[in-house]
Amino acid sequence: MFDPRYRHTNKLLHDLTAIAEAKGIIDRAKILPQQEVKLRRQAVIRMTHHSTEIEGNQLNIGQVEALYANKKIDAPDRDIYEVKNYLNTLKYIEKIVAEGKPITEKVILKIHKLVTDKTLAPEFCGHYRPGPIYVVRRRLGMPQEILYTGPSANRVPQLISEFIAWLNESEQKEISPVIVAAMAHMEIAAIHPFNDGNGRTARALATLILYHRGYDFRRLFALEDFYNTDRPSYYKAINLGKTYDERRADMTSWLEYFVKGFKKEIDEVKNKIVSLSVRAADGDIKSQVYLTPEQLKIIDFLDQVGRIAVKDVEDILSCPRRTAQLHLQKLKKIKIIKSVGKGKSTAYVGN
Repeated sequence: MFDPRYRHTNKLLHDLTAIAEAKGIIDRAKILPQQEVKLRRQAVIRMTHHSTEIEGNQLNIGQVEALYANKKIDAPDRDIYEVKNYLNTLKYIEKIVAEGKPITEKVILKIHKLVTDKTLAPEFCGHYRPGPIYVVRRRLGMPQEILYTGPSANRVPQLISEFIAWLNESEQKEISPVIVAAMAHMEIAAIHPFNDGNGRTARALATLILYHRGYDFRRLFALEDFYNTDRPSYYKAINLGKTYDERRADMTSWLEYFVKGFKKEIDEVKNKIVSLSVRAADGDIKSQVYLTPEQLKIIDFLDQVGRIAVKDVEDILSCPRRTAQLHLQKLKKIKIIKSVGKGKSTAYVGN
């Protein structure tokens, strides 16, 4: 049975309390939907850029932003696939949360399949590794050093099953979602269930857990920033031992690292939100209007392209023309957008 061992240190409790307090401020802040959509898009782009760059992807954040907008870029195919894969993974995560589906083994395998699509042989994509696995360090002119040996392949399904059982129990025991996300990140990295893509799968799963348990902070955070800013510290924090059992002995130092990083990222989100919210209070911008997920997608497209037509909404939402028109009329009514042109050439721009 998965039974993680750790201590509730003062440092851990202090940071968790600060995160909970910041969550209240972020949840209550009033900002324009256009601003929230832009911040959310930036978070997705930062998540994708940093999570793939940690693994050696060479695309810069501008190129990642271009791929997010479905633009073509000149770069190696593998780098492009990795970024597109992570973007698709984040969309899948949002779908799981929106539909209220539980996190299961099938979900974890699907996440892995998405992050490794076209970059890993089909027989390994979305499937557990068939043999042993090692994390090694290679340095020029020196023999390679084995940093970590994963558990044997025949143990992987059972270890994943035990972890999922604990994941379900953790919700009933009301363990902090931040602690649960940190444990999930560590456990996937420790089991190393796949031939490749373990790190991206672990980070995506941690994000899913936070979203799933209402700790999404309006989906404005990108914890991967913290990992990628100082990769040596990230590797040092997660490499608690050279074997699976050693990593399970005491996870306190990893939790302190994870929670510290999460607090840093959430503090930055809070500062951005408070700055925008203060301007709203001063009357420079209107108070926040809460929109549906469909309406936010429309605003996101509009923010990127500058204008939107009924046909665009049909494509974005995969909805009938009449439904698309209703969405646009509602946004126009609350003065988020305004129409330009007449008849068939009618389009909509920001108000």
